[in-house]
Amino acid sequence: MRVRVCNISFSKNSILVNKIKKYFKDVNFNFNGVRLDGEELIDFCKDADAIIVGVEKINSSILKRLPNLKYIAKYGVGIDNIDIDSCKERGVLIGWTGGVNKRSVAELTLGYMLILMRNIFSSYSDLKKLRWIKDGGNSLYNKKIGIIGMGNIGQDLIKLLSVFDCEILANDISENSSLSKKLNFKYVTKEFLYRNSDIVTLHVPLTSSTKKMINTKVFNKMKNSSILINTSRGGVVCEKDLIDALKNKKIHSAALDVFQYEPLKNKELVRLSNIICTPHIAGNSKEAVIEMGNSAISHLINFKNENHN
Repeated sequence: MRVRVCNISFSKNSILVNKIKKYFKDVNFNFNGVRLDGEELIDFCKDADAIIVGVEKINSSILKRLPNLKYIAKYGVGIDNIDIDSCKERGVLIGWTGGVNKRSVAELTLGYMLILMRNIFSSYSDLKKLRWIKDGGNSLYNKKIGIIGMGNIGQDLIKLLSVFDCEILANDISENSSLSKKLNFKYVTKEFLYRNSDIVTLHVPLTSSTKKMINTKVFNKMKNSSILINTSRGGVVCEKDLIDALKNKKIHSAALDVFQYEPLKNKELVRLSNIICTPHIAGNSKEAVIEMGNSAISHLINFKNENHN
């Protein structure tokens, strides 16, 4: 079976590279360190029976150009970058495991909260310029945390926040009363969540209903002391409206790990003093990389065994 590993993080991890080579003889890796897209992606995968993808976009036009493709293994979580309907039409199977990097994402989200609430980022920036400004910010303890998206990551984040005695306000497409009782949170409308949360954190896939869901209308509802965190998908936040909100102090600050276009091109956004930007690292702790890679390899092995090739 011809396997092509499109993802950069997987390809540069020697543990994963050596492991997959034990099971598959014909494997190519993306050693160039550049995210593959369009024609480059097609050229790399043109003879593949199976591919491993992270956030690389697999749409109908690409699938049509990959006649041998039978299987897609997901490195990471969320399959909004894969055209599922087109895969079904062409008989291409998809292997993925939800929540495989949930702790990694939840940890970074918690880190953002502490950094922005306690003014760690701004204090560090000032001290680098030898500005001795003592402003310890606010405690995370007893604050209202609004979580949009109660999947694996949202639930794991609540567990991490339990020691801070925060009040958790949650919103999801469906409500699970037993889950809210178990984790001690309450479901509220988005309207209520935006108006009352000290921190709003996003953990949703990118769909037609979530695209640019965080915009000027939302920022006008949020408290000017509130913080926005996005570790889900860049397209969920309208970056133009976020820049306006941060410049005009409609909200206190923001932290983004994902962007509308990656690698990040928006210089105006990243240069604002009240925002933290990181290059899509939330799910990429060393431990999570191994776990996500092992998951993708396992799916390929299962597919190979089932098809005996």
